[in-house]
Amino acid sequence: MSSIELLSHIEPLGAGASYAQQIFDLVGRSPFFAEFERDDIELLAAYMTIYNAQPGQAMIREGDEGDFMLLIISGAVDIFKYNTQGERQLMTSVGPGMTLGEMSMIDGEPRFATCIATDAIVFAVLTRDAMANIILEKPSLGAKLLIKLVTMLSQRLRQTSARLLQTMERAPLAF
Repeated sequence: MSSIELLSHIEPLGAGASYAQQIFDLVGRSPFFAEFERDDIELLAAYMTIYNAQPGQAMIREGDEGDFMLLIISGAVDIFKYNTQGERQLMTSVGPGMTLGEMSMIDGEPRFATCIATDAIVFAVLTRDAMANIILEKPSLGAKLLIKLVTMLSQRLRQTSARLLQTMERAPLAF
């Protein structure tokens, strides 16, 4: 299923180029855009599509296929994960400037968690195909994006590993 089909229940607002200024305004609040210049944002926005979701709408569902990532422009999103008993647990909440879905965009594996709008949100979508086009057509921007994605995912893995180690140190060993 393509990203267009997965987002068919979400209202499209149009091309990302018309939202370049709103995306650029996130630079100071978004770790993703820390090293991006205005020209980088304008180029990147041209490869994105903008959507609007209402409170309670899911943009990403755990287990679904995914070939896109989201950039939250305005509003807030809750991220849920189902535990082994099938209960939905809140992992975190994120707001403007945060990105979601990078892992599935890169590796093509099913979505790890469910992302639901907590209030009306506007978000940009970058698909895997658009990312490939950026790499081919704008190699310096593509390199900057890839380095940022790899760095961000590496940081998340380190944080998760540290939390796992803390949990293991507190839990008694079972034999």
